[in-house]
Amino acid sequence: MYTVNIEKMCGCAKQDKELNLPQSFESAEEAEYTALKIANHMNKDYCKKHRFHIEKEENNFTIKLELSCKQ
Repeated sequence: MYTVNIEKMCGCAKQDKELNLPQSFESAEEAEYTALKIANHMNKDYCKKHRFHIEKEENNFTIKLELSCKQ
């Protein structure tokens, strides 16, 4: 099993009713695709105070938050 999770929930993520994490998948490809899709959504549609990227750690794809230069 492969898991997609988020390391730290920012305010926008907490308010996102469609964000359903953690999620589990049978294949690494499906988990990675989902993690990228979610991170791209967060980067595009959230307030821009943060940027999001994914990191793979064993069977986990973690969406990580970093501060952005834009405020």
